[in-house]
Amino acid sequence: MALPMLRGCYRSRPPSVLIRFLKPDHVVQPQSNKTTRLAPTLSVGVVSTVRSYSSDRGGGKQNQKVVVVGIPNPFIWFRTRIYYFLIRVYFDKEFKIEEFTEGSKQAFSHVSRLLSGSQFESLEGLVAKDLIAKLEEKCALLPPSHLQALSADLEDLMYTTPGDVGICYDDDGRKFVSILMRYWYLTSARLPEESLEGTRIFQVAIGGEGEPETKRLLTANYEFQREFTKGVPPDWTITRIEHSKLLD
Repeated sequence: MALPMLRGCYRSRPPSVLIRFLKPDHVVQPQSNKTTRLAPTLSVGVVSTVRSYSSDRGGGKQNQKVVVVGIPNPFIWFRTRIYYFLIRVYFDKEFKIEEFTEGSKQAFSHVSRLLSGSQFESLEGLVAKDLIAKLEEKCALLPPSHLQALSADLEDLMYTTPGDVGICYDDDGRKFVSILMRYWYLTSARLPEESLEGTRIFQVAIGGEGEPETKRLLTANYEFQREFTKGVPPDWTITRIEHSKLLD
């Protein structure tokens, strides 16, 4: 059965594959025009309630809660479920987007902290080689506050969702699956308002007496890719990284 030409699918082993942080021996970028793109799967709003923080200043304890709510496009939501089914049929019968999402959170947090610390050598095997060189150039131009804002701890990760998902293959018969994951996370980095114009920023005051701690809600896009050609190691590689207006 021939592989259909799609843009909207993807595969994962249990989250351990991603928690191992996608270690390929080499990265191959697919060269193909046999691809159709999907639009983003949802819009996002911010309301109060869900992840809680606390402070014991002055002997008192106060909790603040924040939640990011996604509103999916019903048509695209249904279409991506069809693509997930096709991935299980053509690539990996054990694929579950929920498991992949959980594993991708670990990878996102780990890689974002390496970027924030300018540990580019440690990105090898996790991120595509050509992308590492571009990230190093961009990070060299960022002020310390922006570098700090790249780092995302798991406890500061507020919301995660799959975005653009894709299957493609080239003229040599190689098969690739990729998925763009979107993350919303809090940061306490001090960022000028004008430097992040047009981005989603949410401030939450945390604490009781004294000066409250302020955190902002930032967004990041990480694309994971794996080649499913027979004989190729079953590893995922990050081929795209964007952080709000920090790294575009």
